[in-house]
Amino acid sequence: MNAEIISVGTELLLGAVVNTDAAIVARALSELGIDLLHTCVVGDNPARLKEAVETAIRRSDLLVMTGGLGPTTDDLTKETTAAAAGKQLTLHQPSLERIQNYFNEKHVSENQAKQAWLPEGCHVLQNDNGTAPGCAFQAENGCTIIMLPGPPSELAPMLHNYAVPYLKQSQEFTIVSHNVHIYGRGEAPVAQMMDDLMDGENPTLAPYANEGECYLRVTAKARTHQEADQLCQPLIDEIKRRLGGFVYSVDVDSLEALVVQLLGEQGKTLATAESCTGGLLSKRLTDISGSSAVFHMGVTTYANQAKEQLLGVPHETLEAHGAVSPETARAMAEGIVRASGSDLGVGITGIAGPEGGTPEKPVGLIYIALSDGKNTWVTKRSPIGRTKSRDWHRHCAASQALDMVRRYLSGLPVVAEHQYEGDKASRG
Repeated sequence: MNAEIISVGTELLLGAVVNTDAAIVARALSELGIDLLHTCVVGDNPARLKEAVETAIRRSDLLVMTGGLGPTTDDLTKETTAAAAGKQLTLHQPSLERIQNYFNEKHVSENQAKQAWLPEGCHVLQNDNGTAPGCAFQAENGCTIIMLPGPPSELAPMLHNYAVPYLKQSQEFTIVSHNVHIYGRGEAPVAQMMDDLMDGENPTLAPYANEGECYLRVTAKARTHQEADQLCQPLIDEIKRRLGGFVYSVDVDSLEALVVQLLGEQGKTLATAESCTGGLLSKRLTDISGSSAVFHMGVTTYANQAKEQLLGVPHETLEAHGAVSPETARAMAEGIVRASGSDLGVGITGIAGPEGGTPEKPVGLIYIALSDGKNTWVTKRSPIGRTKSRDWHRHCAASQALDMVRRYLSGLPVVAEHQYEGDKASRG
């Protein structure tokens, strides 16, 4: 099945609103094994929208429309799309009643009521988070058309709860995908290591890059979910064999989620002491539900005085080695363990840039330490030759700290050999 996405809204064309809808829909289609061949954005112009819809209906098996289902005069997606598909709009009474209940009014305005007018014979997609229902129907030539509201908070649940099950009903086969998440190896070397595995047709293997890490998607097709899942497992096992400890999870989507999970399973706690990352590590941890049971505290100590007073970093260490040094990172990690009473402590100090670097300590030089109160491990990030943003350095430093914790909790070497070119690690 070949698919196309048309996102509707002048605000998207002008860049006033980022089109996240297309990304959300594209990921869902990929997981269903549906090939997405075209995407486009069309402003709130009936003539241009009609042209785009007619083109999509001619060349695609599935058209997903996002946006333009609301109550205002520029919300023209339903009217235009239905006309292009040869359908009339009719009042869907249950949707009208849901809109009336939403506003707690027996009679709503004409603009609000127009959201309940839907293409004749369509399958209605309920909106549990707003007023505009979505719908699915067939054009005269057999192209399936799905219309979804624009706000992501409404689109995403409608897509996953109603549109995806609708699409699955029409498919003879079931698609199962698993994401194998990798930290410490880039997309290019991983792809090279997996080159001979990427020629398979069922299951298939494809590499994807994330910020500072990558993942491999394993996808199989079969008549049942269980059969497709069984096809995936040997390939997943082979990936794990080749990459070893660099695989941090299958289908756990982030290092922070995995770290919170592992800490909870082992009954351990963590605290953080950050300098150049400015609290990003603690922020990522506390983004995860349940982190309050395992995350004790986090401090951001930019000034040397704060490092001394809050973490007990010796004044002599700062004088002799400077704030950006393995000695200071070590003292920060050990200090936060003492201050918090946690089982584990992380210390991060470095130069995120774009200013502040020197020939001896360039931008991107970051030291990360992990301490369990008895042993302390320190690693050095020195991305030689890489011109990266401040946000990139901070994000990757936080990710590497999380990976050190993950490795400790998994019984692996806390710092992998040759994890990054130019990186060094020590323990003591």
